[in-house]
Amino acid sequence: MAERSAGEGPKPKGPGGRLPARAVIDAVADGFTELPGTGVGDGAGDGDAYGDGPIAWEGYGRALARAHERTGEHESVVCGTGTVGGVPAVLIAFEFTFLGGSLGQRTGDRIEAAHRHAREARLPVVSLTATGGSRMQEGMRALVQLQRVARQLALTRAAGLPQIAVVRDPTTGGGWATLGAGSDVVLALPGAQVAFAGSRVRPPDADPAAYGAEEKLAAGQVDRVVAPEELPGVLGRWLSLLSSPDGSPGAAGGPAEPPRALGGAGAPGLPETGWEAVERARSAHRPRADAYLDAYFEVREEMSGDRCGGTDPGMRCGFGRRDGHTIAYAAQCGTPTLPAGFRTATRLIRLADRLGIPVLTLVDTPGAANDEAAERSGAGAAIADLFAAVTEARVPVTTLVVGEGGSGGALALAAPENTWVTPDCYFSVIAPESAAAILKRGPEHVRETAGELRLRPQDLVDLGVARGIVRP
Repeated sequence: MAERSAGEGPKPKGPGGRLPARAVIDAVADGFTELPGTGVGDGAGDGDAYGDGPIAWEGYGRALARAHERTGEHESVVCGTGTVGGVPAVLIAFEFTFLGGSLGQRTGDRIEAAHRHAREARLPVVSLTATGGSRMQEGMRALVQLQRVARQLALTRAAGLPQIAVVRDPTTGGGWATLGAGSDVVLALPGAQVAFAGSRVRPPDADPAAYGAEEKLAAGQVDRVVAPEELPGVLGRWLSLLSSPDGSPGAAGGPAEPPRALGGAGAPGLPETGWEAVERARSAHRPRADAYLDAYFEVREEMSGDRCGGTDPGMRCGFGRRDGHTIAYAAQCGTPTLPAGFRTATRLIRLADRLGIPVLTLVDTPGAANDEAAERSGAGAAIADLFAAVTEARVPVTTLVVGEGGSGGALALAAPENTWVTPDCYFSVIAPESAAAILKRGPEHVRETAGELRLRPQDLVDLGVARGIVRP
């Protein structure tokens, strides 16, 4: 085995200003040790041993030998184990200057070996990608490696182990469509090309921004763009949140404790009328999700986007640490929830369920967005999928209603039999104004209708909808 230490510092940059694979590993990990059979001296790039490959591409063996001479590597990926932020992990790093970081048969061999070791040792997987896609010189033998890699990701996912991708410049083609976009959390370096279509096969009039990391963040396809100097800390925090100290998945204990009420929207105590409950929940002075999350967690990292092209700034999703334990959270921020918000929450809950991490949800929305854009984006299907994710979850889900609980758009995020309420909230089958309109009542009857809906915190407890009212 070959060992490297993070203290050695990075190698010089390769052509195009891109860091070599080992320099990237050194920048984020300590005590890197290559896996047997995947490192220097394994002969994978020896032109005499490999010849011109499975489709006898003339000169391929010589190209491999030149790539080895230029980079010191025998293949386009370096695989091994190391610690990131104190958490043991399997690392898969691409060497872009080795035939464009392309995937061939032996690349697939190494990636499969890395994932197999991760499952045997119960370690998370970190993919540091920089690839142009499948290797032309191996023809379809190279392309089918994507199926092989996808299977390894699926097996590691089924084993309940977290996978984090760091997409470097460039990450295109099948590398993006498997190791990149297929990971649980996707971090991107600023300015990186991140796309299925490589730079030489795009339409000539294509907007370059659409193929960049920042646009992918805006479109909900990566979770965060991270500056290189911040990457070791961010990656380490993610690994520590998604893994227990020995590197295995986070272990679910009991349900998350509901946060204490922060209060401040009105007079002390409970609202006397239904309309007072509505006014307190809608007050600009009432604490929102960010205040609750900041008070509840010691540290947290956020996920972003639904992976389908959308984001919702009114939905916070991520993982945080409280009293030494990881808790996943999905929190509405007081705005109508977009389909992308529901899909992001679904993504969060299903990931937490797979990793064995309990979930906390904070309900605060006047309801699901109901404009034309929301309908065209599949609001009904997105809400249905979130209902399913909550009810199917094997880990405990705890809900606190901190503000408005508007109809199904709020209920989709609520845990059956484990929902709590604050004194400054309401939860209703429909907004009082909408109820009055449906009943053909004038605006002067809205307050009366609010009372009839029995939407106050104490009403919710009496009805068995809420377990109790949390206090400051």
